[in-house]
Amino acid sequence: MSLRPLLLCTDLDRTLIPNGAEPESAGARERFGRFVAHPEVTLAYVTGRHRELVEAAIVEYALPRPDYVIGDVGTSVYRVTDGAWEPVREWQARIGADWAGTDHDGLAALFQGIPGLRLQEPQKHGPLKLSYYADAHDDSEALLALMRERLAGAGARARLIWSIDEAAGEGLLDVLPASASKYHAIEFLMALTGHDPLTTVFAGDSGNDLEVLASPIPSVLVANGHPAVRAEARRLAAAGGHADRLYEASGGWGGMNGNYSAGILEGVAHFRADLLPML
Repeated sequence: MSLRPLLLCTDLDRTLIPNGAEPESAGARERFGRFVAHPEVTLAYVTGRHRELVEAAIVEYALPRPDYVIGDVGTSVYRVTDGAWEPVREWQARIGADWAGTDHDGLAALFQGIPGLRLQEPQKHGPLKLSYYADAHDDSEALLALMRERLAGAGARARLIWSIDEAAGEGLLDVLPASASKYHAIEFLMALTGHDPLTTVFAGDSGNDLEVLASPIPSVLVANGHPAVRAEARRLAAAGGHADRLYEASGGWGGMNGNYSAGILEGVAHFRADLLPML
């Protein structure tokens, strides 16, 4: 009997990549690699990293080669075939419409002269992703309000994502098309590859995964996820009526601890018992 296919979408840092404080189960990544090598599995990495950093992570952590990469916080989608990366232009055209014909440079021009706002290094940008540094101690709400005012004046719809790099003590700000997100990109990829919620599983660990973790897409929160993220994911999933679509890995399955790739496999086992012989 043929098995139903699986589109496995996973975040990288602290989800598949064991670069958090918690220990990784011995052999878990190798086991993950053997599982995703099955022809029934389509593997997609979903990450805030840009292409070069994804490729570097694949080499550094001996990760399996994906079939697709959703990168740059959902603003890029690549099809990966025999090591060749092909941008999926349909996605770029779809989300690019939010910027009302304004390109990366045109949008940057809108924000010239705003005190304390500094463009990040060129490699941290994308055609549809504009990234800035800002003083973490400034009034971020006033800054975002001014940027939204200028965007509205240009007729551009954008998401402003503010965070703080605590180690560097500075603010980080990404400007994205309004419809660009991990969740929307995964929905697009599901349609592109002929998958639906019955044949898709997502894995994540952090706050920028919450939209997917609380969605109708079956999702696993790896055991090393932060307790605050775990509580918020549980709350949002229940509020949206999707509590049964969220699985919180806890360890024990397969003799592993549920962190990182061990948690991903545990979640797949929960949602897709038919794939257990492959796990």
